[in-house]
Amino acid sequence: MRVFHWATIIARQQFPTHASSLSPSTLALTCLLHDIGTTPAARASTQLSFEFQGGFIALQLIQHQLGGAQSQAEAVAEAIIRHQDQGTVGTITFLGQLIQLATVYDNMSERPYLVHPQTREQVVTKFKRCGWSRCFSKSLRAELEEKPWAHTTHLGSEKFPNGVRFNKLMEEYDAWTE
Repeated sequence: MRVFHWATIIARQQFPTHASSLSPSTLALTCLLHDIGTTPAARASTQLSFEFQGGFIALQLIQHQLGGAQSQAEAVAEAIIRHQDQGTVGTITFLGQLIQLATVYDNMSERPYLVHPQTREQVVTKFKRCGWSRCFSKSLRAELEEKPWAHTTHLGSEKFPNGVRFNKLMEEYDAWTE
């Protein structure tokens, strides 16, 4: 839910002309499912990197179990598969870019200026982190141990998990437990 709020805030404040054309349900599905491939069961079920497995899980879930439109299922899957493709070369959908911005904000506090500190406080008060940085860092390390070829390696096998674990902007909120 935090990622959904970050994405919504970033879209409305930074990209207002694009935000009006964004499907709220497609954004919500993308945000809710973007890390589904990181669960131990999902990781163990395949040799695929978590982003790819997560994209395929989301595609099947939306299209075949929830009866969603093919275009929506594919948009969500594409965004999930590419949500860690950080870089400056190439193009990506608006949904894909938005989920990238929202997830790196939540996980590594990149571009902290995109969300006002008071808004950040309100979101993490409502949707607590409860040690998220430590938890997600462990999940990343588990995948890298199980799959040394994982897509996450392009962000740095140590740099990315450490960036998540030692997320200074969210450190205070990670300590909240209630």
